[in-house]
Amino acid sequence: MAGTTLDDLRLAAREAYIFTLPLVEIATTRARGQAAGSPMNVFGHMRRLADHKARAVTTPNNDTFYSTAQVDLSAGPVTINLPATGDRYFSLALMDAYTNNFAILGTRTTGPDGGTFTLVGPRDAADGPNVVRSPTDHVWALARILVDGPHDVDAAKAVQHGLSMQGPAVDFPGPFAHRGAPWPEYFETAARLMKLNPPQISDRAMLAKMAPLGLDAFNPARFTAEQAEAIEAGLAEGRKASRRSGLGGDQFIDGWSYPSARLGDFGQDYALRASVALSGLAALPPVEALYMRAQGHLPRALLDGTRAWRLHFPADRMLPVNSFWSLSLYEATEDGQYFFTENPLNRFAIGDRTEGLQHNADGSLDIWIGHADPGEERRANWLPAPAGPFALFMRAYLPKPELLDGAYRLPPITEA
Repeated sequence: MAGTTLDDLRLAAREAYIFTLPLVEIATTRARGQAAGSPMNVFGHMRRLADHKARAVTTPNNDTFYSTAQVDLSAGPVTINLPATGDRYFSLALMDAYTNNFAILGTRTTGPDGGTFTLVGPRDAADGPNVVRSPTDHVWALARILVDGPHDVDAAKAVQHGLSMQGPAVDFPGPFAHRGAPWPEYFETAARLMKLNPPQISDRAMLAKMAPLGLDAFNPARFTAEQAEAIEAGLAEGRKASRRSGLGGDQFIDGWSYPSARLGDFGQDYALRASVALSGLAALPPVEALYMRAQGHLPRALLDGTRAWRLHFPADRMLPVNSFWSLSLYEATEDGQYFFTENPLNRFAIGDRTEGLQHNADGSLDIWIGHADPGEERRANWLPAPAGPFALFMRAYLPKPELLDGAYRLPPITEA
């Protein structure tokens, strides 16, 4: 492009990486599923709770069964059948190719009785009831089905069995580069994915910043060695920027960060969208589930598992939720992802449904966190940590208004 400077190329590469990272992360997730034998437009059901071996998606929960389908609407609509769920929490998040939750079906929105829904692409005509339109042809459908403990597994599986999808048989084109690929491969993948899933008209200002890369007809061979260095520098800047906190904000209140109101449906907050794709891919919007992260004293706000920690809820300050809450503990990878860590209790989260959880005589609740066993009297309320850095995330499903608007704040994590 005439008049393009090296700084223009560096900035374009930085912004393009941030803009396209969610596309690439979903494509990577889709490729893993296909490699494991999961066809497009069909639900695959995960019939066990996530543990330390679950490494497919960062920051998993240990409260729900997942059911997942990668959907391609380019060949026509698909039909989704939801089961009746009664009092059990259920959500089916429908995410576009850029990870925006454009619709969530289930307990909060469509109720407990299930139903049949038609999911259509951005260009298809649609008639009849219960039509849901996607802004992109590619959709990730991710269901969460609450499991209330070992005694509830069979009942939860029965609900899961009632979730199904019918649609055209399609093959997704590949292969695609991953987020750590060299810049020519990365941006070639990004360009192909953008053609398959064109950005929205509201992205035009960002697309103008990316224009010097020429992603609409990408040809890395046209760049000189000096220009390639500028692009590589911009890509590195984009990768660094994407490793900032995603699920929780950058500001902490009483030792906890609270997410942006844009989480899960990002609008033009591309930086937040990219960081969540890296550290909390497929996060729900706050109205469905509020994610809060504890502030640690170590770099990246991590805590030290060799020290003993306590979370104390006064009897009159329990988390205000319409469904349930859960505190999850993760080890952190170097590139900013989070996964459960092996421990002697095989306990990866603790919450209001934890079997045997003990309240104090005055109705208050203490949760004990750390690598060392806190002793027999406290073990029922112990969340084991590794002997090293870890992260804590609180999930509040269907938060009440006082939690959403900030009238209620979590108590701080303190040393025990």
